[in-house]
Amino acid sequence: MIRTTALALLVTAGFSFNALAQEAAPETPKAPGQELAESVCVACHGADGTSVSKDPIYPHLAGQGADYIIKQIKDFKAGRRNDPFMSAMAVAVATEEDERNIAAWYAKQIVKPSQATRVDLVDRGRQIWRAGDAAKGVPACAGCHGASGRGLPAQYPRLAGQMPEYIIAQLQKFRSGERANDPENMMRTIAERLNDHDLNAVSEYATGLR
Repeated sequence: MIRTTALALLVTAGFSFNALAQEAAPETPKAPGQELAESVCVACHGADGTSVSKDPIYPHLAGQGADYIIKQIKDFKAGRRNDPFMSAMAVAVATEEDERNIAAWYAKQIVKPSQATRVDLVDRGRQIWRAGDAAKGVPACAGCHGASGRGLPAQYPRLAGQMPEYIIAQLQKFRSGERANDPENMMRTIAERLNDHDLNAVSEYATGLR
């Protein structure tokens, strides 16, 4: 009886010790970029870079090239990219170290797979993406954004898995000249040569790339 009681006490003490040890274990410190994402960017872009809104002004940032993110932050701050809301938010990413941290955090996040939903547009989108349209003087999107849509940092963003609504909105802004932070006027020139059907088709195709 004494042995049984002693054994029970030891087992109970062991469980209590383990529980206390777990409670006392320090939390893993957050990466600086994660802290910024959770405090500054989370409401629109999500802490993991997956936009929580279907509004086309809030893109997914997961897996985006770090250099490209840094460039966009700087462009918003300097007014080279016209968006009063984002220009104000970019100021919260105050230092160059902050820019590098937030960019590195989002760049390493995992992109959630997407797929095209407008099958009627996929063939035309595939043609423009892979081969362009010589008759319109439009080069293949894959030449800069890659065959799989992963982009070529820092100039050319990842588009694979991006919301088609966001891609369409940006192409329309390039076409109208509202957005003008593209190197050597490249995207403005291309977008001017694409009609609305083409914009929708290439955006729909890009979102389903892996």
